[in-house]
Formats: sequence, C-alpha cells, structure tokens
Amino acid sequence: MFFGFMFYNRTINRKGKRGGKVMLQKYMMAKEFYTTEKAGLIQQSMHRYSISSYILFFFTFSFAGWLWEVLLHVFIDHTVVNRGVLYGPWLPIYGFGGVLILLLLRRFAERPLQVFLMTMLTAGTMEFVTGTVLWKVYQMRWWDYRDSLINLKGFVCLEGLLLFGTGGLVILYFAAPKLNVRYRKLPDTFRTVLCICFLGIFIIDVIFSLMHPNAGFGVTIPRP
Repeated sequence: MFFGFMFYNRTINRKGKRGGKVMLQKYMMAKEFYTTEKAGLIQQSMHRYSISSYILFFFTFSFAGWLWEVLLHVFIDHTVVNRGVLYGPWLPIYGFGGVLILLLLRRFAERPLQVFLMTMLTAGTMEFVTGTVLWKVYQMRWWDYRDSLINLKGFVCLEGLLLFGTGGLVILYFAAPKLNVRYRKLPDTFRTVLCICFLGIFIIDVIFSLMHPNAGFGVTIPRP
C-alpha cells in the first residue's frame, strides 16, 4: 500500500509538472503575442502620412462626427437635423481634432495613457474656444452641456472629454493606419482631384455659413 501511494504521488507530481509547463508555455505565447501586437500597433501609429492622406483624414473624421451627432439626435429626440454651423455633412471640429492628434501626439504613441489625457486636453481646448467664439459672434450655442454635472460654461463636459480621449486612441492606433492603407490604394491623380473637390466645396460652405450659419430647432440654442 505504501509503494502504491508513492507511485500515485509521483504520477500526480509528474502530471502537475507537465501541466505547469503547459501553462507556462501558454502564458509565454500569450505574452509574446500581446507584445508583438502592441509593437505592431505602435509602429503603425507612428507612420508618417502624406498631405493628401491628412486632407482625407480631415473629411473622414468630420463626416464621422457629423453622422454621430445626427444619429444621437435621432435616438434622443426622434428627429433628423443637420448638425453643425456648416450646411455640408461635416463637423470640422472633429476633423481638425483628429488631424491634430495625428500631428501632435504620434510621438507619444508608446504611452497610450499620455495620448488619452493629451487628447482630452486638446479636444477640450478646441471645444471651449470654438463654442465661446460662436457664442460671442452669433449669440447662439451649437451645443450645451450645462445640464452635465461637471462642465465649463456649458461648452465642455467631463463625459464628452472622456469620449474624445477614447476616440483619440481609436484614431491613432486603429482608424488612421487602416484608412491610410485604403487611401493609398487610390490612383494618385484621382486622390488629388478628390482632395481638391472636397476642399473647394468645403471652402464655399464655410464662406456662406459665416454669413448665414446653419441654425434652428435641434441645431442651436439662442441667447435667452
């Protein structure tokens, strides 16, 4: 009985050691995979983009921001409104914000937390300055966060900053590298003409909107 117990014990120990080795191997493989994926994301995010890519980034992010706010308004108020000061399907504050993240924060790609915090600061500054200028010039608000618990004069709120910070990470590490691959597949001449057309239409929209900004129900809040 004693020898049987010793044999059983050695068998268990042997299996335990094998199981431990398997677990260690799986852990090392997972760690290597994570490290490789992280290094790949960082390397992609530090890629230098062409001028045409930055222009297309601007319009892509501007359209994505416009679509986000339109859908949000549909979900909350069950109505479709053309959000923003301009009349076209774009909100340039999202476009400028996305491009600034790529231009200014790409060098900090190895420190995601720093990118997150600096994106919050950059987006918050842009939102506050833009909202204040529009309020002073047109006596209207195109967004209002005064109902939020933590806000700055209704132009910036904590929830919005957290969303912007998260969006900055998505843009830097995922969206921009993936989009750039698609942009580069376009023929050079077509890409150049596309950028010129977008810029021309956008400039016309800006000039007209400076004189007659997009306003009304669901778009602006006039001074009481």
